[in-house]
Amino acid sequence: MIRNVAGSVLALVGAAAAVWSPFRAWYDGRHGRDYAIGDLFTGITGDKADVFGSILLPFLFAALLALVGVVLRSRLLVALAGVVVLGFTILWMVQVGQAEGSLTVGGDGSGLGDGVAIALCGGVLLLIGALVMAGRHRRRRVDRHPRHPRPPLDGPPQDAAPDGPRDHARDSEPYAPTRTSDVPDRDPDRENPPPKNTP
Repeated sequence: MIRNVAGSVLALVGAAAAVWSPFRAWYDGRHGRDYAIGDLFTGITGDKADVFGSILLPFLFAALLALVGVVLRSRLLVALAGVVVLGFTILWMVQVGQAEGSLTVGGDGSGLGDGVAIALCGGVLLLIGALVMAGRHRRRRVDRHPRHPRPPLDGPPQDAAPDGPRDHARDSEPYAPTRTSDVPDRDPDRENPPPKNTP
């Protein structure tokens, strides 16, 4: 529980940082929202992009993924959000490095700005949040009597005779005791006749 709360807080902070970063300076005072998404694949130009056509759009998508991942306690979605933020930031750095010849950092506001650092920190926080989260716990079915498992339903009955199957039809007949009136009387004279007198 504590791990999920800590991971969720880190993921939400990382998502907020990623969304906030395009509104800060990225390079030579130019904000991240001024870079079009297409420039990340075709090359950096000086044209100013629309807000929702800029680099802000993938960061908003990453923040949405992180939010859904926190609600569902899905480490995979939170980690995917971090990969999206870091991926687009690194792709931007590659394109800017090719356009400018090299990436520089200046104390007078020239070169890389704090928006890039905020974006990188946001992506890293998203990945750390995914690692910290415990995720969903699957409930396991606990057998209350592991030492005495239940016999299979299609198996033979437990009281079956060891030498063969039991006649269930015979067992189902009610027991009827034998009455003495049903037994015919035995005549001892008929069974043992007297010997005949021979001359």
